[in-house]
Amino acid sequence: MARFVRWYGSGPLHLLVLIASFALTGYAMVRLFAVQPWEVAIWFVGAAILHDLILLPLYSLADLSALYVLRHRAADSPTVPWINYLRVPTFLSGLLLLVWFPLIFRLAVPYPGDTGLSDSVYLGRWLAITGVLFAASAVAFASRLRRVRWAGRGDESQPASGHGAAP
Repeated sequence: MARFVRWYGSGPLHLLVLIASFALTGYAMVRLFAVQPWEVAIWFVGAAILHDLILLPLYSLADLSALYVLRHRAADSPTVPWINYLRVPTFLSGLLLLVWFPLIFRLAVPYPGDTGLSDSVYLGRWLAITGVLFAASAVAFASRLRRVRWAGRGDESQPASGHGAAP
């Protein structure tokens, strides 16, 4: 097993899940290309161009800006990596916006007529979900910061090895 982990880099369960996900993706691609090959190909090319030329520079700039603005902190305070507590809710909120933007911004013209439902609730619900994501992330960060501070206090109360003890 250790030889496999050294060769592959992870356990066999990881490899099995990876193969299963590739198989599912391949099945979905075969089914999509069988029905609408040109539309799927155009969508993939458009998504690659949109991501690589527009979205990647934008969210890289936003990430660097957040790191630059929020980099200053007191030197004596415990260090907790905070950036992922900002990245994760931002990513999830952006993903929801990307998937549901026609309904959030009321651009889906046939939706109310086809379903009989109003599209006026999506903006408020997206904002509420975004608020909950950031609040949960803030609670998780505060909890982690508290644990680090408590661990720091416990370490200060005990003498370090080799210091304060008679030889």
